[in-house]
Amino acid sequence: MSPLETLAAILLLMNSALLARRSVWNFPAGMAAVAIYAWVFFDARLYAVAGLQMFFLLAQLAGLMAWRRAPTDSGEVAVRTMPARWWPCVMMAGVLGSAALALLLHQTNAAAPISDGIVTAFSLVAQVLTNGRYVQSWPLWAGVNIMSIALFAGQDLWITAGLYGLLLTIALYSWRAWTLMLAADTAP
Repeated sequence: MSPLETLAAILLLMNSALLARRSVWNFPAGMAAVAIYAWVFFDARLYAVAGLQMFFLLAQLAGLMAWRRAPTDSGEVAVRTMPARWWPCVMMAGVLGSAALALLLHQTNAAAPISDGIVTAFSLVAQVLTNGRYVQSWPLWAGVNIMSIALFAGQDLWITAGLYGLLLTIALYSWRAWTLMLAADTAP
């Protein structure tokens, strides 16, 4: 348990709590968290998840710009529902990305190539949906968080494993809250 891991966990928790509340202020905390976690994960030989942090940094910047253009009258960001016909493509992207990353990671000294690849691929998919403000990003995040708990505990990143337990709770809460907010936003 390093001080950097602890700081990154605190920042990521702030990011997720603000995201659940549809606050654009989630992005600064998220940018700092992913920058620190890139180092923590690289040091733990979780290369795909370390590289994922660079994607998250860019996604945080893109999300900040997109979300700043989408506030409601209350100042919160409007959310929307993803068309059901997208689910096969969403899941296929996660599965194919997982397989490709696992194959790539098997060529390195990666600590956990299969679970590292799965967490990374589905995180990419979930982040794209989050940036699009789709309620359906949350069940994907819940699944990613479950896999992440096992991955990080297996690498003795106990603070991060515990954090992902909290993030699982936030994802489930956010899924419900965003669903209710969407219903309220679209009610006549």
